[in-house]
Amino acid sequence: MRMILDKPDILGAFASTLCLIHCMATPLIFIAQAYPENGFKEAFFWWVNLDYLFIIISFLAVARSAKYSANQILKYLLWINWAVLFFLIINEKFHFLSLPEIITYIVAISLAVIHIYNLKFCQCKTNSCCAQNG
Repeated sequence: MRMILDKPDILGAFASTLCLIHCMATPLIFIAQAYPENGFKEAFFWWVNLDYLFIIISFLAVARSAKYSANQILKYLLWINWAVLFFLIINEKFHFLSLPEIITYIVAISLAVIHIYNLKFCQCKTNSCCAQNG
């Protein structure tokens, strides 16, 4: 919890990167699951549901980062990227639209990059600058 309060951009970049790795590794898990003697049935259930954990952690990081960012545009970019990533994850679970997986990769990378940029260049040093920026 302390990480979310003190360094939300680091947590957000880390969660986005883990989400990207998770998305890239999932096809390999599908292949491994094809061989039931490997015992992947139980592991597979928690693996496919990690998406929800990543989106919750990402939400908390975006909310905190946006609150203390000195750049109004980055605030919107954080929320837009998070909303798109949320939609893509839900879409992947329920198959509303047929979208290429590369879109999820791009959005996850973008969210991580925005968090890193925000951490490096757009942090408020005092509460008063944040109050002026929204």
